[in-house]
Amino acid sequence: MPRKSALNENEDDEIEIKVTPPTTSSPTTKVKAATKSKGPKTRTPPPTGLGLRQRIKSTVDELGKEAEELHVRLKKKEDGHYKLLAPGTPFNEIDLSESTFFRHGDHPKKTTWKSWLFGRKFFFPAGVLLGVCLALWAVDLTGLPADMKDIWTTLPAALDPRDLLANLTVVEGARRALENRDFTVGESLVEEYGLHKHHPIILIPGIVSTGLESWGTESVARSFFRKRLWGTSTMIRAVLTNKERWIQALSIDPETGLDPPGFKIRAAQGLDAALTFDTGYWIWQKIVENLATLGYDTNSMDMAAYDWRLAYYNLETRDAYFTRLKYKIETMRKHNKQKVVLCSHSLKWVESDPGENGFGGGGGAAWVEENIESWVNVAGTMLGVSKAMTAFLSGEMRDTVELHPAGSWVLEKFFSRRERAKLFRRWPGSTSMWMKGGNRIWGDHTSAPDDPENATDTHGRFFSFRHPGTSEAEESLTQWTVSPNLTLNEAGPYVLTHTPPSFQRMMESNYSVGFEGDVEQLKKNDRDHTKWSNPLEVRLPEAPSMKIYCLYGHGKETERSYWYMQGEYEQDDSRSDAENEDAYCDSSDPSNGCDNSTTLRAPLDFPLSRKHWIDSVVTVKGSNPEVRSGVKFGDGDGTIPVVSLGSMCVKGWNGTTKWNPAGIPVITQEYLHSPESMDLRGGAQTADHVDILGATPLNTAILKIAAGRGDLVTQQIGSKIFEYIEKQDWD
Repeated sequence: MPRKSALNENEDDEIEIKVTPPTTSSPTTKVKAATKSKGPKTRTPPPTGLGLRQRIKSTVDELGKEAEELHVRLKKKEDGHYKLLAPGTPFNEIDLSESTFFRHGDHPKKTTWKSWLFGRKFFFPAGVLLGVCLALWAVDLTGLPADMKDIWTTLPAALDPRDLLANLTVVEGARRALENRDFTVGESLVEEYGLHKHHPIILIPGIVSTGLESWGTESVARSFFRKRLWGTSTMIRAVLTNKERWIQALSIDPETGLDPPGFKIRAAQGLDAALTFDTGYWIWQKIVENLATLGYDTNSMDMAAYDWRLAYYNLETRDAYFTRLKYKIETMRKHNKQKVVLCSHSLKWVESDPGENGFGGGGGAAWVEENIESWVNVAGTMLGVSKAMTAFLSGEMRDTVELHPAGSWVLEKFFSRRERAKLFRRWPGSTSMWMKGGNRIWGDHTSAPDDPENATDTHGRFFSFRHPGTSEAEESLTQWTVSPNLTLNEAGPYVLTHTPPSFQRMMESNYSVGFEGDVEQLKKNDRDHTKWSNPLEVRLPEAPSMKIYCLYGHGKETERSYWYMQGEYEQDDSRSDAENEDAYCDSSDPSNGCDNSTTLRAPLDFPLSRKHWIDSVVTVKGSNPEVRSGVKFGDGDGTIPVVSLGSMCVKGWNGTTKWNPAGIPVITQEYLHSPESMDLRGGAQTADHVDILGATPLNTAILKIAAGRGDLVTQQIGSKIFEYIEKQDWD
């Protein structure tokens, strides 16, 4: 007998459902259902562990009053699942296999060999396996590059499960590497020492760290308006889609040293200006986060971002950067009632009298003493960077010459050495990384201060040129087949003579890279802005209560000197001495591919430039120092050699010296590079030039200094810097 079930509820939902069980032997059900909704109501799911009919009954008991009749049938399939039969409605023939409500525990799904063979669980892995087999069959191992063949031969002949289990220990390392270390340094210092906000702090990014955005509204730049052309993914898109326009926008006019025609690029401002470089690649972010745990915010912490492309003089001329920095320091001192900690920059501009010297902030000799608590020099390029010299000469450095030949070919086609060198020369601010001090600091033809013991070569020969046609084998590299060999005294002028006259004029009017030991001349240099970026030619401020902290890494191989090749002479289209018919590359004709720079046509079109490139085929195994891909390596932080990082800190400024007449205390901490293998940024103990900004020891030191506990930061030397300075000529 059919049984009619009904439920009447007097709540928000009035639903009545009548169910008439089937009279046939097949498991079908007639459902009379109607719903009249007066508002939202949550129904309780049917109890688990019941059969299909019991679950339907339980659901019916949850429903309301009958409004209309709907006849449906639930038909069981062979696999134990059900499908809905409702002829004349959109719900006819709906498969209910995936519904947990209609899953019948007593009838497990029957899997036949046909359903498995023609199902996705077979075809997907079978297709992958077939593709791998075809790829292996098609590969000719004899045609693989040597490095790929080496990898192939190292693959195991048989798979031992015990090896897999042993290697699972890397999972724990990966887990630790992915743990969030944000705030942990600050929190531990608060707990251990009770540190809290004390001195206001201003962070000054290094070269290329600050994001740059476009403010030009001319037609050539309008598509870039308010977009970050340096430091975000917009930069990558601009390079890929419109490289020439991007290069024009990022270049500085070689004649004026300011904005090129039609473009206006300015530094991003605020803490966000250098927290990250593109999405996820942090720079100053870790330091800011840990300072915040001590109570720092935008009233006590700021980022003095700047347009690093400009020379220092034009940075003040165009942007009033040093004036604004001076006011910012004074404001933060007054607001926080404490002197300011500065990370990190030269202070000579502030002292200089603009009336007497024509350039300066007019703060006077006492300004630094009154306003600056400490200067924290984080991995500063004190005496220059080796790779800067190669960038200006040929647009190369180790990172490009060590690329796989295929990658190198792609890079050369897309962004050639010539284009890269041209762009570097259009950034006058980067010239501050030119190596300083000459042979006195960096060595001569016979030796260098940082040559390793039992050296078979010397870093003193900064550029060594192998003759064309000479084998790169070690026994072929002799004094007869390698020349010239240039020390730094010779390499600097060599690079300049192979750059455009506009670059030479910019260098002459903004920078000096010599060595000055005469006290009277050092006093005169206080009034010469071209000397202020060279610590060997200028004195520290008269601020005896100020403290200097030199914090940097060591123990990571760093390019120090080079093997080079000279190519043929060629025309140079990177000069801007002429226009139109007087120029070799006429920029008035777009088909010539010139931008806003041209070269003066030489008599008889005689070529005035020469090709250069790092001699990447020279790799001398077992050499000392190591030579790989034309680069000779020494100790440093991966970017800057230890000689540059530490010489001024432990020698030139140590005590009361001619370069430090006030005897400002200088504390040096070196951090050994100890990266974590599973952390892409090196982990808590890295000392890499950029990644060190997230390292625990560096963050710990900066937080102690800012919190007024600089006494907890003591000297820590791990490199051979004391041996190096003994071999340098400081007299």
